[in-house]
Amino acid sequence: MHNVTPMLAGKNEREQDEPSWSFPGGVIGFAAYWFALAIPFLMYGANVLFFFLYTWPFFLALLPVSVLIGIVVSFMLRGKIFWMAVITFASVVCLFLMLFTFLSGW
Repeated sequence: MHNVTPMLAGKNEREQDEPSWSFPGGVIGFAAYWFALAIPFLMYGANVLFFFLYTWPFFLALLPVSVLIGIVVSFMLRGKIFWMAVITFASVVCLFLMLFTFLSGW
């Protein structure tokens, strides 16, 4: 006979699944992109449309980047929705305005 100690399977000892924070981060990144896109229209009016007519691929490339920023920030700040939104909005708006300033030459 083997030297075996029987152990009861604990129901509370199974692995706990952590909630996924990538979806709220992606949604916040998407919202931050549209908010950042509206800022030049508020600052310069409808004339920005002529500028966006020639530079739209650059600004469209910021859409997946802003969603990824939201996902990364949400992964780093698990569960802190307010700070996740503040940091994501600030970083996406700064990135957007940096590209706008670089392309417009101001």
